[in-house]
Amino acid sequence: MAKKRKPTSIKGDPRTFDPDFKGPVVNRSCTDVLCFIIFILFIIGYIILGLVAWVHGDPRRVAYPTDSQGHFCGQKGTPNENKSILFYFNLFSCTSPSVMVNLQCPTTQICVSKCPEKFLTYVETQFPYKKDKNSWTYYSQFCKSPFPKPEKSLSQILMDDDCPAAIFPSKPFLQRCFPDFSTDNGTLTVGNKTLFEDGKGKTRNAVELRAAANSINKALDAKSIGMKLFEDYATTWYWILIGLTIAMLLSWIFLILLRFTAGFLFWIFALGVIGVIGYGIWHCYKEYNNLRGRQNSHLTIYDIGIQTDIRMYFQLRQTWLVFMIILCILEVLVILTLIFLRNRIRISIALLKEGSRAIRYVPTTLIYPVLTFIFLSICIFYWAVTAVYLATSGVPIYKIIAPAGQCKHENKTCDPEIFNTTEISKACPGAQCIFAFYGGKSTYHQYIPTFHIFNLFVFLWLINFVIALGQCTLAGAFASYYWALNKPEDIPPYPLFTAFGRAIRYHTGSLAFGSLILAVIQMLRIVLEYLDKRLKEPQNNISKFFQCCLKCCFWCLEKAVKFLNRNAYVMIAIYGKNFCRSARDAFNLLIRNVLKVAVMDKVTDFVLILGKILVTGSIGVLAFLLFTERLPMLLKGPTSLNYYWVPFLTVVIGSYLVAHGFFSVYAMCIDTLFICFLEDLERNDGSAERPYYMTQSLMKILKK
Repeated sequence: MAKKRKPTSIKGDPRTFDPDFKGPVVNRSCTDVLCFIIFILFIIGYIILGLVAWVHGDPRRVAYPTDSQGHFCGQKGTPNENKSILFYFNLFSCTSPSVMVNLQCPTTQICVSKCPEKFLTYVETQFPYKKDKNSWTYYSQFCKSPFPKPEKSLSQILMDDDCPAAIFPSKPFLQRCFPDFSTDNGTLTVGNKTLFEDGKGKTRNAVELRAAANSINKALDAKSIGMKLFEDYATTWYWILIGLTIAMLLSWIFLILLRFTAGFLFWIFALGVIGVIGYGIWHCYKEYNNLRGRQNSHLTIYDIGIQTDIRMYFQLRQTWLVFMIILCILEVLVILTLIFLRNRIRISIALLKEGSRAIRYVPTTLIYPVLTFIFLSICIFYWAVTAVYLATSGVPIYKIIAPAGQCKHENKTCDPEIFNTTEISKACPGAQCIFAFYGGKSTYHQYIPTFHIFNLFVFLWLINFVIALGQCTLAGAFASYYWALNKPEDIPPYPLFTAFGRAIRYHTGSLAFGSLILAVIQMLRIVLEYLDKRLKEPQNNISKFFQCCLKCCFWCLEKAVKFLNRNAYVMIAIYGKNFCRSARDAFNLLIRNVLKVAVMDKVTDFVLILGKILVTGSIGVLAFLLFTERLPMLLKGPTSLNYYWVPFLTVVIGSYLVAHGFFSVYAMCIDTLFICFLEDLERNDGSAERPYYMTQSLMKILKK
């Protein structure tokens, strides 16, 4: 019978090494139980918060505008069911569109079925009433309640606030009637008019109306852009899905081919990236040359300023020149990197082959990114829904609005049911009790900002936990492959599902601990960004400098913690220890092999990034040619797009995210194999009694 070897220890490492270690520990116990309990309590509190917000919140307040009485416009089962648009009596009282969107414009607001389509004043409806009642019939639909005929005087109508003094041609935007602004030969008009009556005896012009609501024109521009974007997505949505599907298949094919021809595919990646960038340089030069001599093409971006029409920038030679210079610099950097890192790239290629071999024996790992995507989608959806319900929690709050702002009771809360019978209405003639916003004075409403912070923090914690769970699960699966002496015979059955079960059953507390540290750091970064936005004006140069330093420090800290956590999860998957001990062991192991880490880490990342860029670039070039109608002989794509770059960027960003999900499996595989390799070197010596678990090809290359 073979004599059992005694445990040994490594110099500088307090851990006791078991020479009979043969892979991830099977007999485990729960780790970081206290953090597990705290995590569960936070999740229970998060669920309770969602239920409470669901009870008090009302998303209809986001979907439907609200009139001066706090009634929803367009809500089914109410008198306003067929009146889905909000109309403002006196638009000149509104100072900005943001005030209107928040329903705090100091004028009466009612629900209407459609916006006014012509100019008309109350006085103009009185004179022809006996002969022609159509004008009053049309005008009366914009009053609080229908009147049989315009008997009241203008002053009485304004005092009773029954009808607007005048109506203007408007169009619905965000379910609110905004003036129909347009330009005619550079002149701002409303309904094709520059001058019009305001119904109170004054002649106004379009410039004054825009001055009263100085951002409405921008809002209408945003409406126009939004409609065009919607049209483009409606036209190209199936092409976008096809592009993302091709990106998924292309990523899958590349991962499969890496098992056999990692070196060949790497150089295909490299040449492909160089080719894609080269095509971009050629296209930029072609556009730059074609614009030579065209009118206004010599202008600079500074000359035209900020424009809502993006296409204007592409009519400038300077735009294409800047793009061409950036791509040329990028091309040179890629080529120089390939030249100077060619030897280290050979090592990375060998590790990629070993990773390919591991994925060949554990193919289910390629499906795991889909599970991670589902978990992340659930977290994002729950956070967004909870945030909406919290934001819409409360009861209607009414405030006193005086027409001239000369009332000591202005902005005080009021009750619209009894307001006309109070002394305030007599002390402030013309004052109104108008709906302002949703809120309340209960304990729940007072803590809504705190609940928003809690919602965000738990969301960050859950997102990091899901990512940590994925990393620990993949690490456990690939560690099972590495520590199998005879591959694939000694690989345990269903290694991915076994690793997932171990991570959930024994190490939820440890994963929650690591993700909690990241969530705290990310929360502090968000607070810094928030303070930067709020304190941007009064800041001096010294405070800006310190704030930039803090941002930089927290960014570096987050990157360092992510790197340490990633390796700690590998140690947890192998040994089943708690988070702090695993992080310490991983850190010590990497420090003892710092040169190997420096060689392998970033170079391997570079190889995988090239794969992502090639997948994204290939799909991007095809999408560009398709959406710009440059493949008419091969494939007829969508025509008459407003902004071809909208579906193009959607496909490019989506393709990168798809490729990132698949290549992240490879990245985790290589990181795990590397940690296991370092452990293997320290545990064993290659003798018959203590053989290496690594393959001979991996040992030969990595020992160099």
